Amino acid sequence: MDRRDFFKFGAAAMSVPILSTVASAKNVRLSFDDLKKEAKVNVIYHADFPQEKRFKTMLRNITNHLSVYDFDPFKIKIVVVSHGAGGKFMLKDLRGTKWAKEPIDQKALRIKMEELLQYGVEFYLCGITVKRAKLAGKLYDFVKIVPSGVGTVAHLQTLGYAYIKVQ
Repeated sequence: MDRRDFFKFGAAAMSVPILSTVASAKNVRLSFDDLKKEAKVNVIYHADFPQEKRFKTMLRNITNHLSVYDFDPFKIKIVVVSHGAGGKFMLKDLRGTKWAKEPIDQKALRIKMEELLQYGVEFYLCGITVKRAKLAGKLYDFVKIVPSGVGTVAHLQTLGYAYIKVQ
């Protein structure tokens, strides 16, 4: 078993409770000091848009991006930073939110995001969005809350993260 296989196995085994859609723990809250450059290549994917098709395209692009680095989290670190309308893709359930009537395939999105977790991809959601849209308790357990979405994008760029926004 080489290092990548070991990491993939370990990440999958350790993430089982994290991947549960049943609320079992509070979401981790990060500060700007918690954000670090973790690999040779570090990338932000910015999601502040409402279109499900665009979000799915972003997830496919992330998979393609990982593939050219052999899905090795020691070679590439990808974070998705969501805020505003992009926050709805981080929710277990849209009921009780302003997006409740939108026909989003949450199951397919969750499955794809959980797949990406195995390769070290992290999903961050703006704390301001969480507070203003009253989303606490509605997020997937794997979503980490950051102080500000745009603040996090800017902070990560100062650390050397590349910026990508799917159009």
